[in-house]
Amino acid sequence: MTTIDSSELASSSPGRICLFGEHQDYLGLPVIPAAISLRIAIEGRRNNSQIVNLHLPDINSSESFSFDGPLPYLVERDYFRSVVNVMRRNGFTFTSGFDCTVRGNIPINSGTSSSSALIVTWVNFLARMSDQAQELAPERIAVLAHAAEVLEFGEPGGMMDHFSTAIGGTIFLEFEPKIRIAHLRSDLGSFVLGDSGEPKDTKSILARVKDQVVAVSKRLAQSHPGFTLHTASISDLDQLKSELTNQQSKLFIGTIRNRDITFLAREVLTATPIDRQKVGSLLNEHQAVLRDVLRISTPKIDRMIDAALNAGALGGKINGSGGGGCMFAYAPEKAGEVAEAIERAGGKAYVVSVGEGARFSAVR
Repeated sequence: MTTIDSSELASSSPGRICLFGEHQDYLGLPVIPAAISLRIAIEGRRNNSQIVNLHLPDINSSESFSFDGPLPYLVERDYFRSVVNVMRRNGFTFTSGFDCTVRGNIPINSGTSSSSALIVTWVNFLARMSDQAQELAPERIAVLAHAAEVLEFGEPGGMMDHFSTAIGGTIFLEFEPKIRIAHLRSDLGSFVLGDSGEPKDTKSILARVKDQVVAVSKRLAQSHPGFTLHTASISDLDQLKSELTNQQSKLFIGTIRNRDITFLAREVLTATPIDRQKVGSLLNEHQAVLRDVLRISTPKIDRMIDAALNAGALGGKINGSGGGGCMFAYAPEKAGEVAEAIERAGGKAYVVSVGEGARFSAVR
């Protein structure tokens, strides 16, 4: 751990797309996220008070609070305050306030982890501007950010977003029996992110998909010792289907298929050269499960994906928890044409590439 002395700092973190393993992290199954080249940044300097002043010009807003005592939460998901509270409980102290400006170009509330990127950026900023002036490892930043975003508010999300935005690049992320990270190929070329403009329906989708899969998994583990989603196969359904409803059977099959696609993708993304056609094909297979089995896609997002494929994209899928938000298309050769097709289908397009993780610099 490195000690840093800086009175003014710029901290930033990327958004992310989930290439493979959507709706898998909260089940403890592996995922393959990739950080993207859209980012959120916080620039700030110490002031002569204990007041934190946050200027947020992108959303025409501002916030202020004092470091004098524990911070009560005033709004739902009060992330600026929750990060401070979590960091204080982890030994960080703050005797000086800050004047900060927050800017970014990640689509908000669209499944690209804008909130996690904000929190990771704020954790990194506060760690370095704290009395301890610490440089934290990306994994430590991710754990603190997850605590501040998910655990602090009893939210249902996993840790994929925080590790992806903190570490950057393309990673294979395992959660059980412990967190393990493998770096995969990041020289994938262009993706086109498409924002549908439809608000996400995260809570109801997680309640429908996550709650059912978790409940089924626990019940099967009780009645069949040794059962686990890590090793179960679709052929096991013949012995288990009498214990499941038709919908539960479909979710079981979809979960296993998504898990297997993720492991196939890991092999493709470690090979040299990368088989880009295979990457696209696996994305399309993943989307088929998300659309037809988990039912988290929407008609508009389906139209945007079809338009991207017809314009030359190799593959595409919905991104995030679903019910709205963003999709992305893999378009290493025809990104411009694909972006235009997505916009004709009603989306807002962003051409992106795999990006770096959390970073900081002194402001001069």
